[in-house]
Amino acid sequence: MEEETTLAEATDQFVEIRERYEQGVELTDADIDTIADIAVGHVRRLLSFFGEDNITIDEYEGDDGELILDVTGGDLAVLIGRHGRTLDALQMVVSSLMSSTLRFHYPVVVDVEGYKHRRKEKLRSLARSAASRAKRQHSKVSLPPMNAYERRIVHIALMGDDGVTTHSEGEDPTRHVVVTALRA
Repeated sequence: MEEETTLAEATDQFVEIRERYEQGVELTDADIDTIADIAVGHVRRLLSFFGEDNITIDEYEGDDGELILDVTGGDLAVLIGRHGRTLDALQMVVSSLMSSTLRFHYPVVVDVEGYKHRRKEKLRSLARSAASRAKRQHSKVSLPPMNAYERRIVHIALMGDDGVTTHSEGEDPTRHVVVTALRA
């Protein structure tokens, strides 16, 4: 009986958080702590299936207001996988669990040992380099295939560059960004 009351109280709390979030009201530190606690719990449970029980999860707010969970410790290279694909799958599972638990989508990013942060910086550098090459050659530069998250990083990185435009071409898994020089 006590467990049902706790679940009902938590559900009511999620409804209140969702209403504030959807109205554009800034969430309180307590709201974000509640969301973070749930996300950390989901990540810990998932990682326990991989035998990773001695991990540390640092929580912080990202540049775009998302909650970032950076997992460190243990043998976590297997969780990144080739080209980050396993980490992408983990991200999808955690996002799905969070949406199911909260009954709304709150952006939570799962990172392993800073991999996504390093990858984001590398993509921004790649985008700037492609823009420079496109302007220098007065042409288009096609980047390698990327997932939607990575393509978005490239598009955002070049938003403020008035000398180029970007768009995506192709179908997954070969969808890629094309950087085109604008004629002056």
